[in-house]
Amino acid sequence: MKKYILALDEGTTSVRAILFDKNANIISSAQHEITQFYPHPGWVEHDAVEIYANQYAAMIECIVKSGVSADEIAGIGITNQRETTVVWNKKTGKPVCPAIVWQCRRTASLCDKIAADGMSEYIENTTGLRTDAYFSATKLKWILDNIEGCRISAENGNLLFGTIDTWLLWKMTDGKVHVTDYTNASRTMMYDLRSGNWDDNLLDYLKIPRSMLPVIRSSSEIYGYINIMGTDIPICGIAGDQQAALFGQGCFLPGDAKTTYGTGCFLLEHTGNVPVKSYSGLITTAAASEKGKPLEYALEGSVFIGGAVMQWLRDELGLIREVRDSEYFAQKVPDSAGVYIVPAFTGLGAPYWDMHARGTITGITRGTGINHLIRASLESIAYQTEDLLAAMKADSNQKITALKADGGAASNHFLMQFQSDISNTKVVCPASAEATAAGAAFLAGLAVGFYKNRQEILSICSEKICFEPKMSDQTRQNLLKGWHQAVKAARINTEGENI
Repeated sequence: MKKYILALDEGTTSVRAILFDKNANIISSAQHEITQFYPHPGWVEHDAVEIYANQYAAMIECIVKSGVSADEIAGIGITNQRETTVVWNKKTGKPVCPAIVWQCRRTASLCDKIAADGMSEYIENTTGLRTDAYFSATKLKWILDNIEGCRISAENGNLLFGTIDTWLLWKMTDGKVHVTDYTNASRTMMYDLRSGNWDDNLLDYLKIPRSMLPVIRSSSEIYGYINIMGTDIPICGIAGDQQAALFGQGCFLPGDAKTTYGTGCFLLEHTGNVPVKSYSGLITTAAASEKGKPLEYALEGSVFIGGAVMQWLRDELGLIREVRDSEYFAQKVPDSAGVYIVPAFTGLGAPYWDMHARGTITGITRGTGINHLIRASLESIAYQTEDLLAAMKADSNQKITALKADGGAASNHFLMQFQSDISNTKVVCPASAEATAAGAAFLAGLAVGFYKNRQEILSICSEKICFEPKMSDQTRQNLLKGWHQAVKAARINTEGENI
């Protein structure tokens, strides 16, 4: 009797394995951190071998801790940090260089060249994305152009490309399966949203051999098997972390929206079976869909630095010992005293898409204290999310009546209340903060009949707490005006002038 489903949640700063029962209750979990490498300003790298080793270790640890037999596990779902790029030798299984993380800005100048070549409009119309270093295509091109011998080896069919889902699946199936899903493919800047396949024009322009690319499949089907403790368990769900969270929150209908507060912040609104073009600085992306079902889509806004601003306060400035302490200190002052922090450490994402913006603090006076900085840092997360909400409302013509929130910072009640206030929107937090892992588990469960349909999944999803707006319209408008002035100060062009 299959009683459990296992989710592998590979994030930017850690990997986790979570074992769920059929009601999405957590039976067991294990977690290992990932080493962050910053070899040059604006560069971010991971060790792909470490990611696999830590994810595998977390998986085994989770199962052993649970006391559950491997043959009681119906299937495994994978969710992952998106856009992060791995290239490896298909014979040796060794990466040719460190994985280039989604946050890395090393290809900003290449993106400028792509724009100068007049390709931006084609890229946006075809892939739904902006021309930005955030996405995988320019990272892959950089590897082929800069790592010795890679281009020749790739053209000879010896190298494989994958986002982290593909890398993990290839490793866990002993090199038998080279596959990605629609959600991860849609983040590469090489994928045609409407056809559901790689775009040959973009591959030719970027000089990327098609032989390197994985086969694209749905987010819910059996891809292959991994042998654990003598039992073959199907790997049968894949979705990029934000699309997994959208699924895990039960956002299945047009107008359903969620935001995930993680290292970055990611707001997605389901738009149904038709891709909606954004005119407000958002991107169009694939939503998770099951095998044999029509493709589904979402509008997305991405904030590059969300919860990471709190890690910066802890690790670089030493203002807090634990990220969770920020809620306590933020409430020790009535407001931020006019201080705004724009955490554009790796540029600004949606709706600005400014690769050259840099982190900025405005409004400091002699009376500014540590608690004001902590509060302003937390508030910056909500301000950036509100920028996304405003853009989304303009694009979709759908009124978002409630914003579903998940991720680590969703447990910070100060932040959730401020989000509700500054966005004048109800914020709903689920009973389980593990929406991303739950989404991967739900997708895997649907593929093997562990769950009958989406309606059964909706009956499992439950709310924990809601936050209602309490702020006056005048206060809200004044605060937003100050925020947008701070953003303007952070946006400096290459000549050193404000944009």
